[in-house]
Amino acid sequence: MYGYLLPVHHLPASTYLPVAQAPRRAFAWVTGGPLAPELKGIVVFTEVPGGTDVYVKVTGLPPYQAGSAGRAPIGPHGFHIHENGTCEIGRSDDPFQAAGGHWNPTNQPHGNHAGDFPVLFSNNGFAAMSFFTNRFRVADVIGKAVIIHQNPDDYRTQPAGDSGKRLACGVIQPLEEGTINF
Repeated sequence: MYGYLLPVHHLPASTYLPVAQAPRRAFAWVTGGPLAPELKGIVVFTEVPGGTDVYVKVTGLPPYQAGSAGRAPIGPHGFHIHENGTCEIGRSDDPFQAAGGHWNPTNQPHGNHAGDFPVLFSNNGFAAMSFFTNRFRVADVIGKAVIIHQNPDDYRTQPAGDSGKRLACGVIQPLEEGTINF
């Protein structure tokens, strides 16, 4: 083993190393509507090998309230990508309907939509979470909307998980490096 010299070939790095490119990123400023006007935050999408990392940080979430006698609980909060990139409030008692339904490009049953995310737990109004998904790339979601709902998603009820009213919305847009600090 010792004493043998192996030939070393000096080749340009690009011939044996993958050429690194800056990750593709997108973001959405999330703003509460009439049902949760104090809710605000950011969702950042970062393309990584095999999929996308999603990071969310919000404040102003309503506190948890247990459900009772036919009334759904408030929180944990459903969190999804919706089809249309609009956050038009529309009716103040049922806002953000123009964002359409859950984004579901492969026509899966609910609970398996590309736009189905884990729920957000209110910690004195604050939530932060990061997760990985292999269901989409960043470019696929630019121009869609992110919605935070009043109720938890049950991941079963068709077509949208019975997540209740829409509390906040943000349109997903490309992120240029150095434009957002969080």
